[in-house]
Amino acid sequence: MATPAPIASPTPAQWLEGARPRTLPAAISPVLAGTGVAAWADSFSWWRALLALLVSLALQVGVNYANDYSDGIRGTDEQRVGPLRLTGSGLARPSAVKRAAFLCFGIAAVAGLVLAIATAWWLVLVGLACIVAAWYYTGGKHPYGYAGLGEVMVFIFFGLVAVIGTVYVQTQDWQWAGLWAALGVGSLACALLVANNLRDLPKDAVVGKRTLAVILGDRTTRALYVGLVVVACLAAVLLALTTTSLALITLGFLGVAIQGVRAVAGGAKGAALIPTLQHTGQSELTWALLLAVALFSV
Repeated sequence: MATPAPIASPTPAQWLEGARPRTLPAAISPVLAGTGVAAWADSFSWWRALLALLVSLALQVGVNYANDYSDGIRGTDEQRVGPLRLTGSGLARPSAVKRAAFLCFGIAAVAGLVLAIATAWWLVLVGLACIVAAWYYTGGKHPYGYAGLGEVMVFIFFGLVAVIGTVYVQTQDWQWAGLWAALGVGSLACALLVANNLRDLPKDAVVGKRTLAVILGDRTTRALYVGLVVVACLAAVLLALTTTSLALITLGFLGVAIQGVRAVAGGAKGAALIPTLQHTGQSELTWALLLAVALFSV
Protein backbone atom coordinates (compact mmCIF):
# COMPACT_ATOMS: atom_id res chain seq x y z
CA MET A 1 0.00 0.00 0.00
CA ALA A 2 1.47 3.36 -1.04
CA THR A 3 2.60 5.88 1.55
CA PRO A 4 1.31 9.47 1.11
CA ALA A 5 3.85 11.77 -0.55
CA PRO A 6 5.51 14.13 1.93
CA ILE A 7 4.02 17.63 1.75
CA ALA A 8 6.87 19.29 3.68
CA SER A 9 9.86 18.56 5.83
CA PRO A 10 8.83 17.82 9.45
CA THR A 11 9.45 20.58 11.96
CA PRO A 12 11.61 19.85 15.04
CA ALA A 13 8.40 19.70 17.08
CA GLN A 14 6.97 17.06 14.73
CA TRP A 15 10.18 15.02 14.88
CA LEU A 16 9.90 15.19 18.67
CA GLU A 17 6.27 14.09 18.56
CA GLY A 18 7.23 11.29 16.18
CA ALA A 19 9.76 10.10 18.76
CA ARG A 20 6.75 9.48 21.04
CA PRO A 21 8.10 11.07 24.25
CA ARG A 22 5.24 9.58 26.28
CA THR A 23 6.89 6.18 25.88
CA LEU A 24 10.19 7.34 27.40
CA PRO A 25 9.26 6.25 30.94
CA ALA A 26 9.70 2.71 29.59
CA ALA A 27 13.36 3.59 28.96
CA ILE A 28 14.03 5.61 32.10
CA SER A 29 12.31 3.26 34.56
CA PRO A 30 14.56 0.19 34.16
CA VAL A 31 17.68 2.29 34.69
CA LEU A 32 16.20 3.96 37.77
CA ALA A 33 15.19 0.61 39.26
CA GLY A 34 18.46 -1.10 38.37
CA THR A 35 20.53 1.76 39.76
CA GLY A 36 18.53 1.58 42.97
CA VAL A 37 19.43 -2.09 43.32
CA ALA A 38 23.09 -1.26 42.61
CA ALA A 39 23.03 1.40 45.33
CA TRP A 40 21.51 -1.09 47.78
CA ALA A 41 24.40 -3.43 46.91
CA ASP A 42 26.90 -0.59 47.62
CA SER A 43 27.98 -0.48 43.96
CA PHE A 44 26.42 2.71 42.61
CA SER A 45 28.38 4.24 39.70
CA TRP A 46 26.96 7.50 38.37
CA TRP A 47 28.74 7.40 35.00
CA ARG A 48 27.79 3.78 34.31
CA ALA A 49 24.20 4.60 35.23
CA LEU A 50 24.20 7.59 32.87
CA LEU A 51 25.59 5.49 30.01
CA ALA A 52 22.97 2.82 30.68
CA LEU A 53 20.31 5.55 30.56
CA LEU A 54 21.67 6.83 27.23
CA VAL A 55 21.56 3.31 25.78
CA SER A 56 17.99 2.78 26.98
CA LEU A 57 16.70 6.15 25.75
CA ALA A 58 18.38 5.81 22.35
CA LEU A 59 16.94 2.33 21.87
CA GLN A 60 13.45 3.49 22.84
CA VAL A 61 13.45 6.43 20.45
CA GLY A 62 15.06 4.24 17.79
CA VAL A 63 12.38 1.58 18.05
CA ASN A 64 9.70 4.28 17.91
CA TYR A 65 11.10 5.68 14.65
CA ALA A 66 11.62 2.17 13.29
CA ASN A 67 8.02 1.33 14.11
CA ASP A 68 6.90 4.57 12.45
CA TYR A 69 8.86 3.69 9.30
CA SER A 70 7.86 0.02 9.06
CA ASP A 71 4.16 0.52 9.79
CA GLY A 72 4.12 3.54 7.50
CA ILE A 73 5.47 1.75 4.43
CA ARG A 74 3.05 -1.13 5.07
CA GLY A 75 0.09 1.26 5.22
CA THR A 76 -1.03 0.10 8.67
CA ASP A 77 -0.95 3.65 10.08
CA GLU A 78 -3.34 5.25 7.58
CA GLN A 79 -6.28 5.26 10.03
CA ARG A 80 -4.26 5.85 13.17
CA VAL A 81 -6.05 6.84 16.38
CA GLY A 82 -2.98 7.69 18.46
CA PRO A 83 -0.10 10.17 18.23
CA LEU A 84 1.38 11.52 15.00
CA ARG A 85 3.24 9.14 12.73
CA LEU A 86 5.72 10.81 10.41
CA THR A 87 5.72 8.20 7.64
CA GLY A 88 2.06 7.28 7.62
CA SER A 89 0.96 10.93 7.64
CA GLY A 90 3.26 11.79 4.74
CA LEU A 91 5.10 14.45 6.76
CA ALA A 92 8.49 12.76 6.28
CA ARG A 93 10.06 10.57 3.65
CA PRO A 94 10.34 6.96 4.80
CA SER A 95 14.09 7.03 4.17
CA ALA A 96 14.48 9.99 6.55
CA VAL A 97 12.58 8.23 9.33
CA LYS A 98 14.62 5.08 8.75
CA ARG A 99 17.85 7.09 9.03
CA ALA A 100 16.61 8.64 12.29
CA ALA A 101 15.99 5.16 13.67
CA PHE A 102 19.45 3.92 12.78
CA LEU A 103 21.07 7.10 14.09
CA CYS A 104 19.48 6.33 17.47
CA PHE A 105 20.64 2.71 17.26
CA GLY A 106 24.14 3.98 16.51
CA ILE A 107 24.14 6.20 19.60
CA ALA A 108 22.97 3.25 21.70
CA ALA A 109 25.70 1.06 20.20
CA VAL A 110 28.49 3.53 20.98
CA ALA A 111 27.35 4.08 24.58
CA GLY A 112 26.88 0.33 25.01
CA LEU A 113 30.35 -0.36 23.63
CA VAL A 114 31.88 1.93 26.25
CA LEU A 115 30.04 0.02 28.96
CA ALA A 116 31.15 -3.30 27.48
CA ILE A 117 34.80 -2.21 27.41
CA ALA A 118 34.53 -1.15 31.05
CA THR A 119 32.61 -4.23 32.19
CA ALA A 120 32.55 -7.35 29.98
CA TRP A 121 32.93 -7.85 26.22
CA TRP A 122 30.00 -10.29 26.04
CA LEU A 123 27.73 -7.29 26.65
CA VAL A 124 28.39 -6.37 23.00
CA LEU A 125 26.31 -9.41 22.02
CA VAL A 126 23.52 -8.31 24.34
CA GLY A 127 23.58 -4.88 22.74
CA LEU A 128 23.41 -6.34 19.24
CA ALA A 129 20.45 -8.47 20.28
CA CYS A 130 18.69 -5.35 21.58
CA ILE A 131 19.17 -3.51 18.28
CA VAL A 132 18.02 -6.50 16.21
CA ALA A 133 14.94 -6.87 18.43
CA ALA A 134 14.19 -3.15 18.13
CA TRP A 135 14.26 -3.26 14.33
CA TYR A 136 12.34 -6.49 13.81
CA TYR A 137 9.48 -5.49 16.12
CA THR A 138 7.69 -4.23 13.02
CA GLY A 139 10.53 -4.39 10.48
CA GLY A 140 11.53 -7.11 8.03
CA LYS A 141 9.37 -9.64 6.24
CA HIS A 142 8.16 -11.36 9.39
CA PRO A 143 7.96 -8.78 12.22
CA TYR A 144 7.33 -10.40 15.59
CA GLY A 145 5.09 -7.48 16.60
CA TYR A 146 2.63 -8.75 13.99
CA ALA A 147 2.69 -12.24 15.50
CA GLY A 148 1.60 -11.42 19.06
CA LEU A 149 5.13 -11.43 20.50
CA GLY A 150 5.52 -7.72 21.17
CA GLU A 151 4.72 -7.93 24.88
CA VAL A 152 7.05 -10.88 25.37
CA MET A 153 9.96 -9.03 23.80
CA VAL A 154 9.19 -5.84 25.72
CA PHE A 155 9.32 -7.80 28.96
CA ILE A 156 12.63 -9.38 27.95
CA PHE A 157 14.40 -6.26 26.68
CA PHE A 158 12.80 -3.40 28.63
CA GLY A 159 12.39 -5.51 31.74
CA LEU A 160 14.91 -8.29 32.22
CA VAL A 161 17.76 -7.07 30.02
CA ALA A 162 17.46 -3.36 30.84
CA VAL A 163 17.11 -3.70 34.61
CA ILE A 164 19.47 -6.62 35.20
CA GLY A 165 21.93 -5.11 32.73
CA THR A 166 21.89 -1.80 34.62
CA VAL A 167 22.52 -3.67 37.86
CA TYR A 168 25.30 -5.77 36.36
CA VAL A 169 27.32 -2.96 34.77
CA GLN A 170 27.49 -1.34 38.21
CA THR A 171 27.84 -4.35 40.53
CA GLN A 172 29.39 -6.85 38.07
CA ASP A 173 27.52 -9.50 40.00
CA TRP A 174 24.14 -11.24 40.09
CA GLN A 175 21.52 -9.74 42.41
CA TRP A 176 18.18 -11.43 43.05
CA ALA A 177 16.75 -8.00 43.81
CA GLY A 178 17.57 -7.09 40.21
CA LEU A 179 15.34 -9.91 38.99
CA TRP A 180 12.39 -8.75 41.12
CA ALA A 181 12.93 -5.17 39.99
CA ALA A 182 12.95 -6.39 36.38
CA LEU A 183 9.69 -8.24 37.02
CA GLY A 184 7.98 -5.08 38.23
CA VAL A 185 9.33 -2.77 35.54
CA GLY A 186 8.83 -5.34 32.79
CA SER A 187 5.21 -6.00 33.72
CA LEU A 188 4.35 -2.29 33.59
CA ALA A 189 6.26 -1.84 30.32
CA CYS A 190 4.14 -4.69 28.94
CA ALA A 191 1.00 -3.01 30.31
CA LEU A 192 1.92 0.11 28.32
CA LEU A 193 2.07 -1.90 25.10
CA VAL A 194 -1.11 -3.79 25.99
CA ALA A 195 -2.96 -0.49 26.43
CA ASN A 196 -1.57 0.75 23.11
CA ASN A 197 -2.62 -2.41 21.28
CA LEU A 198 -6.03 -2.44 22.97
CA ARG A 199 -6.61 1.07 21.65
CA ASP A 200 -5.64 0.00 18.13
CA LEU A 201 -7.32 -3.43 18.23
CA PRO A 202 -10.18 -2.77 15.75
CA LYS A 203 -7.88 -1.11 13.19
CA ASP A 204 -5.12 -3.70 13.60
CA ALA A 205 -7.58 -6.56 13.09
CA VAL A 206 -8.74 -5.01 9.80
CA VAL A 207 -5.23 -4.49 8.36
CA GLY A 208 -3.98 -7.92 9.46
CA LYS A 209 -1.66 -6.77 12.24
CA ARG A 210 -1.96 -9.70 14.67
CA THR A 211 -0.92 -8.10 17.94
CA LEU A 212 -1.48 -9.97 21.18
CA ALA A 213 -4.64 -7.89 21.68
CA VAL A 214 -6.00 -9.08 18.31
CA ILE A 215 -5.20 -12.69 19.18
CA LEU A 216 -6.65 -12.58 22.70
CA GLY A 217 -9.63 -10.37 21.98
CA ASP A 218 -10.94 -7.32 23.80
CA ARG A 219 -12.08 -8.90 27.08
CA THR A 220 -8.98 -11.03 27.72
CA THR A 221 -6.68 -8.15 26.80
CA ARG A 222 -8.32 -5.99 29.45
CA ALA A 223 -7.86 -8.74 32.03
CA LEU A 224 -4.20 -9.03 31.00
CA TYR A 225 -3.66 -5.32 31.61
CA VAL A 226 -5.07 -5.55 35.13
CA GLY A 227 -3.03 -8.71 35.77
CA LEU A 228 0.20 -6.98 34.81
CA VAL A 229 -0.48 -4.22 37.36
CA VAL A 230 -1.02 -6.93 39.99
CA VAL A 231 2.33 -8.51 39.05
CA ALA A 232 4.02 -5.14 39.65
CA CYS A 233 2.51 -5.14 43.15
CA LEU A 234 3.83 -8.65 43.83
CA ALA A 235 7.28 -7.61 42.62
CA ALA A 236 7.27 -4.76 45.17
CA VAL A 237 6.52 -7.25 47.95
CA LEU A 238 9.32 -9.55 46.78
CA LEU A 239 11.72 -6.62 46.83
CA ALA A 240 10.66 -5.74 50.36
CA LEU A 241 11.43 -9.31 51.42
CA THR A 242 14.77 -9.35 49.57
CA THR A 243 16.13 -5.89 50.35
CA THR A 244 14.38 -3.64 52.85
CA SER A 245 10.83 -3.17 54.07
CA LEU A 246 11.11 0.41 52.79
CA ALA A 247 10.64 -1.05 49.32
CA LEU A 248 6.94 -1.33 50.12
CA ILE A 249 6.63 2.38 49.35
CA THR A 250 6.86 1.26 45.72
CA LEU A 251 3.19 0.29 46.06
CA GLY A 252 2.48 4.00 45.99
CA PHE A 253 2.51 3.67 42.19
CA LEU A 254 -1.08 2.45 42.53
CA GLY A 255 -2.15 6.04 43.10
CA VAL A 256 -1.34 6.64 39.43
CA ALA A 257 -1.99 3.16 38.03
CA ILE A 258 -5.56 3.03 39.30
CA GLN A 259 -6.61 5.58 36.67
CA GLY A 260 -5.49 3.30 33.87
CA VAL A 261 -7.03 0.26 35.53
CA ARG A 262 -10.39 2.00 35.82
CA ALA A 263 -10.36 3.05 32.18
CA VAL A 264 -9.39 -0.39 30.88
CA ALA A 265 -11.69 -2.34 33.22
CA GLY A 266 -14.46 0.16 32.53
CA GLY A 267 -14.45 -0.57 28.81
CA ALA A 268 -12.78 2.56 27.39
CA LYS A 269 -12.03 2.22 23.67
CA GLY A 270 -10.17 3.99 20.91
CA ALA A 271 -9.19 7.58 21.64
CA ALA A 272 -10.58 7.25 25.16
CA LEU A 273 -7.60 4.98 25.93
CA ILE A 274 -4.98 7.58 24.98
CA PRO A 275 -4.85 9.00 28.55
CA THR A 276 -4.37 5.43 29.78
CA LEU A 277 -1.07 5.26 27.90
CA GLN A 278 0.09 8.34 29.79
CA HIS A 279 -1.14 6.99 33.13
CA THR A 280 0.55 3.64 32.52
CA GLY A 281 3.85 5.26 31.61
CA GLN A 282 3.63 7.49 34.68
CA SER A 283 2.83 4.52 36.92
CA GLU A 284 5.88 2.63 35.63
CA LEU A 285 8.11 5.65 36.24
CA THR A 286 6.58 6.14 39.71
CA TRP A 287 7.17 2.46 40.55
CA ALA A 288 10.84 2.70 39.59
CA LEU A 289 11.39 6.08 41.24
CA LEU A 290 9.87 5.00 44.54
CA LEU A 291 11.95 1.82 44.51
CA ALA A 292 15.12 3.83 43.85
CA VAL A 293 14.30 6.21 46.71
CA ALA A 294 13.76 3.28 49.06
CA LEU A 295 16.97 1.49 48.08
CA PHE A 296 19.14 4.62 48.07
CA SER A 297 17.85 5.33 51.61
CA VAL A 298 19.23 2.13 53.08
